[in-house]
Amino acid sequence: MLGSSSCSQHHQQQNQELHSQSDLFQPPPPPPAVTGQLSLPLPLQLPLQLHHHQIPPSIHLRQLLLTCAHSISQTDFTTAHRITTILLANSSPSGDSSERLIHSFTKALTLRLRLHPTPPLSINNNESWKQPLTEMQDKDTYVRPNMAQYPLDQAEASCTGFACQNNDEILQSSYFSLNQITPFIRFSHLTANQAILEAIQQQQFSQDIHILDFDIMHGFQWPPLMQAIADRHPPLTLRITATGTNLSHLRRTGDRLSKFAHSLNLTFQFFPLLLPHNHHHHHTVDDVIRHLSAVVHLPNETLAVNCIHYLHRMLTNRDKLCLLLKKIKSMNPKVVTLAENESNHNHPVFISRFKESLHYYTAVFDSLEATLPPNSRERMEVEQVWFGREISDIVAAEGEDRRVRHERFLSWEMIMRLAGFRNVGLSSFNVTQAKLLLRLHYPCEGYNLEVVNDCFFLGWQNQPLFSVSSWH
Repeated sequence: MLGSSSCSQHHQQQNQELHSQSDLFQPPPPPPAVTGQLSLPLPLQLPLQLHHHQIPPSIHLRQLLLTCAHSISQTDFTTAHRITTILLANSSPSGDSSERLIHSFTKALTLRLRLHPTPPLSINNNESWKQPLTEMQDKDTYVRPNMAQYPLDQAEASCTGFACQNNDEILQSSYFSLNQITPFIRFSHLTANQAILEAIQQQQFSQDIHILDFDIMHGFQWPPLMQAIADRHPPLTLRITATGTNLSHLRRTGDRLSKFAHSLNLTFQFFPLLLPHNHHHHHTVDDVIRHLSAVVHLPNETLAVNCIHYLHRMLTNRDKLCLLLKKIKSMNPKVVTLAENESNHNHPVFISRFKESLHYYTAVFDSLEATLPPNSRERMEVEQVWFGREISDIVAAEGEDRRVRHERFLSWEMIMRLAGFRNVGLSSFNVTQAKLLLRLHYPCEGYNLEVVNDCFFLGWQNQPLFSVSSWH
């Protein structure tokens, strides 16, 4: 990890570069009509093959990336194909943060372009091949890329977003690395746990505890809370109902938590709640609502509902999400914890979504560069697998196939209030504990913490990245 002084020097250089790039989010001039040769607006005229000393600076590559996205939005797929060739040849998953970011976004654009193979030159005058890819297609008109038609080498297959959906072990490993090397997951877990613990304390521990955890993953969140509960007297029973789409993973997570509870002499029960999932079907809001009927809530229990980086996947249908939240509200939880990415990756217009995500993940990749060495295996795994999967989904998918639908806290605040919830105030201890986490484990000065409207915001430099709030 870099010290504070080296980190500060790095950020000053980054800020100067970002200042010079302030105009990059303005749409570049539209590319000219395709005539068989690539012609780009100056200063973007670059040969397809570049020698090492001719590699353009990151600002030019970023302009090319935006030009490529605009070409796709205008259904000029031939120009977009040729630009991705340049970008892939001049970016790397092992370069600096700008190169890595451009490489990830270029792979996502390439995945989207696989829906539209470049037509033969002999039919360039026939515009019938340019079938517009509308911005709000439904699942019946939008066809997911068939990855089997495009063989990838092993490195690409492990890092491409859609491919990761077919390799759950790689995805689980990247989540483990994400939890180890960044504050993003730990911050969400720590602040949510404290909110749950404070809600339980209001009951004077007179009741047992039931936690409904949506998408428990490895269960990293719960050992600290279990330790805190075990230290209280009289001893209580903790029950966790955990949702997931892989029964084997759910059972392994339950076994690990059960062993840990046994070491604490804590009475513990774990119930897996399997949601439907396959390569052609993600579980829907209706699936979740239907499966909630299987959740048993006992009268002597205090219920807490945990939604950490989950509910954005349900935004394919906002009205039904509100029904789900009202269903949760009817279960009378003492607290509902909510953590989400602080960005709007749910815009229906592709180019708007692309620019927003490029700006957001620039900050994410810069934070990783400032705190981890360039040869870190975990860093590359997190960038190319975990965040690469998110970027691919945001950029390449449309309609109901698009699952990564992050929205800002203002949207979530409105949604939660419409469902009948109100904010739970943050305690001074929760604020102090969150600040302590950053200061002790992530001392680089780039991370910052703000509290607005009883909500935590974790950010990098001036870019908010994640929000955590609790509701009742």
